Amino acid sequence: MAYVLLIEPDKLLADVCSQFLVSAGHKVIWRQTAEQGINALDEQKINIVILEIQLAVHNGIEFLYEMRSYSEWLDIPVIAHTHASRIPEFDNALKQLNVIKWLYKPQTSLELLAKTVDVTLKNI
Repeated sequence: MAYVLLIEPDKLLADVCSQFLVSAGHKVIWRQTAEQGINALDEQKINIVILEIQLAVHNGIEFLYEMRSYSEWLDIPVIAHTHASRIPEFDNALKQLNVIKWLYKPQTSLELLAKTVDVTLKNI
């Protein structure tokens, strides 16, 4: 069982994703904002983060810079699960911030999300 931090502002989508990931054997900690996500990392040992890039107040990129500023969180893999289109200019920054995969929500099934989590966890 892995501890998955899901940072998703949409409660309904978070509920659906959480239920699916729980049924796949994971423990899901859901947070709506970047600030809540940082607090969750501080409170619980997290194995992987699923992150919506488009967050209110502090966006997902700001969250990543904050997260990666702490040495104990440098190796936690991050999957971007977002409505944002991939922007080629951000590719190098995302690699440096250890974003393992960019999943575009409208084209990503729950099965693919869970499989990406499982494959990522097996490879760390």
